[in-house]
Amino acid sequence: MLLIVSGASGVGKSTLCRQLLDEQAELDLSVSTTTRPPRGREKNGEHYHFVDVPTFERMRDEDAFAEWAEVHGNYYGTSRAVIDEAIAAGRSVLFDIDYQGAEQLLEAYPDAVAVMVLPPDMETLERRLRGRGTDAEAVIERRLAKARDEMRHAPSFQHLIVNDDLDTAMATLRGIYLAGRSRTAAVWPDAKYRLGL
Repeated sequence: MLLIVSGASGVGKSTLCRQLLDEQAELDLSVSTTTRPPRGREKNGEHYHFVDVPTFERMRDEDAFAEWAEVHGNYYGTSRAVIDEAIAAGRSVLFDIDYQGAEQLLEAYPDAVAVMVLPPDMETLERRLRGRGTDAEAVIERRLAKARDEMRHAPSFQHLIVNDDLDTAMATLRGIYLAGRSRTAAVWPDAKYRLGL
């Protein structure tokens, strides 16, 4: 199963994704390929697959990515081979990705389950962004404007989670994931084999 989780900066999407990954042993986080340099303690192959621009462009031109985008002057993409290997091994894959990548992934993998995490309101989102204490005023304003644009794409997603309470939002995400894993397309091949049908 492919689970796509999207949402604006500050809605709590990464926190929800981390918690789901911690509790679901068969769920792997998709590791993107990027041309940006590593930050801090980021490790190649664990946080991202770091490549140079010519390598990324060659991979893109060879249709190696299920989705890709240029963000702030750097390329980011999700390898089709990595997704297909995980599916073949019976693993589920979680994508913590922006709405543009989510829409491309849904086009490439129509059986994927897509979730957008929303803030309860814009005032709460602004308070969360300011509460981080890491961004300049201009960055916060850009993030708020981008959030408004991203949330306009909510109708493209099968599920919406309003993160007003983290425990409730987590229970909802967990339920969506478990329901997705129980879909006939996900379960029937193995069940058919085990039942001798």
